[in-house]
Amino acid sequence: MTLEEASRQLEAAIHDARVSFDCILLDELDRAHTNAITARAAVDSAENAIRVELERQQAEKKKETSEPPESTD
Repeated sequence: MTLEEASRQLEAAIHDARVSFDCILLDELDRAHTNAITARAAVDSAENAIRVELERQQAEKKKETSEPPESTD
């Protein structure tokens, strides 16, 4: 999953949270519950993608600092 997909997941979470909020106001609790669950799942998915990217960047940075400089003989 890419950071672009993480962004899309967060947008979906925002939408689902808003729908859940509206459903609560309309006393449609089953629908509110379903949308709250899907919002949470989208946030979890986005968090995972962000964490993977952070780990990738940290590994890349660590690799760059541990490599000896190239000689220009």
